Amino acid sequence: MKGIIGQIEKGKPFFEKVSRNIYLGAVRDGFLTAMPAILFASIFILLAALPEVLGFAWPESVSTWLWKVYNYSMGVVGLLVSATTARSLSESVNRKMPKNKVINSTSAMLASIVGFMLLSVSQIDGGFSAEYMGTKGLLASFVSAFITVNVYRVCVLKNITIKMPKEVPGTISQTFKDIFPFAFSVLGMVIIDLIVRTTLNVPFAEALVKLLSPLFTAADGYLGIMIIWGMMAFFWFVGVHGPSIVEPAIAAIIYVNVEANLQLYNAGEQASNVLTVGLGNFVGTMGGTGATLVVPFIFMLLAKSKQLKAVGKASFIPVSFAVNEPLLFSAPIILNPYFFIPFLLTPMINVCIFKFFVDVIGMNSFMYVLPWATPAPIGLVLGTGMGLWSFVLVLTLIVVDFLIYLPFCKVYDKELVMQEARNAQLEAAARTQPAMASAVSGIAATQAAVELEETESVSNEVKPTNVLVLCAGAGTSAMLANALTEGAEQFSVPISASAGAYGSHYEIMQDYDMVILAPQVGSYFEDIKEDTDRLGIKLAATKGAEYISLTRDPKKAIDYVIDQLK
Repeated sequence: MKGIIGQIEKGKPFFEKVSRNIYLGAVRDGFLTAMPAILFASIFILLAALPEVLGFAWPESVSTWLWKVYNYSMGVVGLLVSATTARSLSESVNRKMPKNKVINSTSAMLASIVGFMLLSVSQIDGGFSAEYMGTKGLLASFVSAFITVNVYRVCVLKNITIKMPKEVPGTISQTFKDIFPFAFSVLGMVIIDLIVRTTLNVPFAEALVKLLSPLFTAADGYLGIMIIWGMMAFFWFVGVHGPSIVEPAIAAIIYVNVEANLQLYNAGEQASNVLTVGLGNFVGTMGGTGATLVVPFIFMLLAKSKQLKAVGKASFIPVSFAVNEPLLFSAPIILNPYFFIPFLLTPMINVCIFKFFVDVIGMNSFMYVLPWATPAPIGLVLGTGMGLWSFVLVLTLIVVDFLIYLPFCKVYDKELVMQEARNAQLEAAARTQPAMASAVSGIAATQAAVELEETESVSNEVKPTNVLVLCAGAGTSAMLANALTEGAEQFSVPISASAGAYGSHYEIMQDYDMVILAPQVGSYFEDIKEDTDRLGIKLAATKGAEYISLTRDPKKAIDYVIDQLK
């Protein structure tokens, strides 16, 4: 098994390179930026639909208003994502551009929106159709963003622009500089739209969905969903944030299927599309990647080793809210041969069980989008409409996951118990030499006092420092940010810390003096270093066990920041 792990680890540089692909990153970051609108819309759809499950019906005027808010937010999410994806991609491209030649991200966003409208919207009597402005048009929004940014890139590099006299103000001059790239990118979408409508008599967005529907159908099958969530777990196991690689490829369809399920449910039919956002958040990654919800409880209640009991007590709360890095790096589970099989197998079995409940038993699939940090059992029940079978499914998944992880946890626990016993024997042997131990202790105490004095001296001299901690979803980063805040207050050190999600940090990064990357986004170090170097900001990347120890020790977290700033 260790040989297999070693071979897998050799491929880590390749996996990290894939995760740093600017197009995958643009899709991921575009969705992250648009997520407030998606979650806002979901709140209203829950208010509109869930009361009916409990036998309560809103007055027609209230119901109409709730659906209006949903349609005017989720109903135009394709348009929103076309803009946010273009902005994210343009910012990534700008890092590789000459300093005096950069893309105007705002102009690229506007061009992408216009291009998306051309690719997705059809004219009808009295206006235009909004059918593909929502989730159905997400694929077209990516195409529009990608084409737009690349057209802007060529125009900027080739200096294809309207040059204005030096006396013209910069804002006006920039407007004329953007005319050609804006026009060329939109004209490119006009040509695509003309060709597709002439040959197929449908908008590009519809043609693209139909073209890729066989792939989406295959991905919705047992084998497809097993591969998707198995690969997420595999990438995470080798230390690369799996969702960053896999989710962009399915981002469009998982939101399309949620809306399709809701329409089916409202029409009195079964919500039967399995491949949805909720399948990942509350089934495939139940308690975080690897479906680790039950693991901390196994450690707390059944483990005999002190290490695993401590890990269980420290991690069961964050894992309950899908933040399982404290578990992954403290046990550890990442690159631990004992957990290779259950970490990959459990999410694959979970999604298959869910599909069985939907396809065979007739349970509704996910119809609503809920925040990913919602505890998995609650998210599963609410997201599928609070049907009776959803409660049965929650219990089934917990039992199955427990049975899968239990034997591997027991074997690993037995190994740790033996290690702890050997360590105890060594400590007992050391105590047989009291004089030497006393001398060593005195030296250690003196060294510790000197180090503490030096640390406090440095702490008193350090200037006020703003620290931004980044992870994939602002959950893990909050743990270190809280430790830094607690340490700053306890030791009167002028440090202020905030948590953020990688991809949504571009607009705020200039307000900070230091950026710390959590282990799950460590592969982006070289990319973000270009930004931090340009802004004169200190950048630091942490490793798994190191990061967890910092989150648990406010003094150590403060010392880490001070050491990095020296």
